[in-house]
Amino acid sequence: MAQTMPFRIGADASCTDGACGQVSRIIVNPAAQAVTHLAVGPKHRQGPGRLVPVDLVDATTGRIRLRCTLAEFQALRPAEETETVPDLDPIGHQHDASNQVNWLPRYPWMHGARGRGQAPQEVTVDSVPSGEVDVRRGLTVCATDGEIGQVHGLVVEPGGHHVTHLVLRVGHLWGRREVAIPSGAVTKIGTLLIHLSLTRHQVEHLPPVTIDHRARWRRPLTPSGWQRP
Repeated sequence: MAQTMPFRIGADASCTDGACGQVSRIIVNPAAQAVTHLAVGPKHRQGPGRLVPVDLVDATTGRIRLRCTLAEFQALRPAEETETVPDLDPIGHQHDASNQVNWLPRYPWMHGARGRGQAPQEVTVDSVPSGEVDVRRGLTVCATDGEIGQVHGLVVEPGGHHVTHLVLRVGHLWGRREVAIPSGAVTKIGTLLIHLSLTRHQVEHLPPVTIDHRARWRRPLTPSGWQRP
């Protein structure tokens, strides 16, 4: 029975010399089906978080402990970065020199985009290494016949950090529970949705699990076809 490590989104994380925040996102290499980083940030959004390489993470006890000091944690790559976007008019259109109008998404956290003629605006976005995807709290999981719940974490093998299960919260307010979806049932991880090869009936009849403590499953896993979004 192989040992596994649970990575719960929202779990408290600590360095060797003190608490450093909470896990806000889990970064996955979809080709290798492996976790590469955890995004760890302050609980109350005071200051930037950091992308922690998974080799620095020990979660075998059910807690997120980092093999680094607070000073070393602060020296890691920021979990957010600032990007510059073109000038937007009040309804979110970009104007170019030929007077053509191109549609751009509006960013709710953008400040100062009051009209045409202003300097390019700066926005803050989550950092995701090239070729990888991030899994965050509230990401919707879809069975073959419709939405089934929201992701709450991943379970990985400590050695190669291969994802063994997706932890999903299903049910209604008074009957919510967590179930472990074998990684072989995950067909695609997108920016908004995770797709499964299982039906809602199959997911709802999986046994409930708890990942607050050391988590182990006996279910054999099969290779999956995760795709990039």
